[in-house]
Amino acid sequence: MTQLLIPKLLDDYARKYTTAENPALATLNRETYLKIPVPEMLSGHVQGTILQMISHMIKPKNILEVGTYTGYSAICLAQGLQDGGHLHTIDINEELEEMAFSYICKAGLQDNIIQHIGNAADIIPALNETFDLVFIDADKPGYHLYYDLVFDKVPIGGFILADNVLFDGEVVMPQEEQSKNARSISEFNEKVRKDKRIEHVLLPVRDGIMIIRKVAD
Repeated sequence: MTQLLIPKLLDDYARKYTTAENPALATLNRETYLKIPVPEMLSGHVQGTILQMISHMIKPKNILEVGTYTGYSAICLAQGLQDGGHLHTIDINEELEEMAFSYICKAGLQDNIIQHIGNAADIIPALNETFDLVFIDADKPGYHLYYDLVFDKVPIGGFILADNVLFDGEVVMPQEEQSKNARSISEFNEKVRKDKRIEHVLLPVRDGIMIIRKVAD
């Protein structure tokens, strides 16, 4: 569960001075909080806008998202696609597929976003694409594997983003006090830190986003 790691007054201020959600995203945000368990998993207004900005800056032809949830981040990321570009998004929870697709359609992105339901470890190797941008936001013990599976599908100069890399602030706690998911994230962060093929920065927004740029194979 994502906690607020900055004072609420500052979080409110950041949202006030961030471009407002478009109507489809605002409605999706509201419905997720009303109807779906653990709605804190939603990227939300500020983080979603950051993802959208990053996508616009990169102008990707193809994007891969690992972890669809209700579709909020997919819609944000798809805003920066080149004409004719596609975003592939993977989730294991088939119960959320219809809801996510309905909002993808409301956002007018049904021809750009391709949903995959199943185990990402099986689906990623079967995708015969290269991806200018990858967003990992799924089960935390799987981050290591997903990173390894997508790395060769990202060209030099491409980007990988990983969400929740502060994991409710637990990553700074002694290892024996961390939850299983926090330990997995701590190990993933260390893996990234030691990888000489990349440049990276940990952005302390919301629950932490790791921005990774591939510089070598």
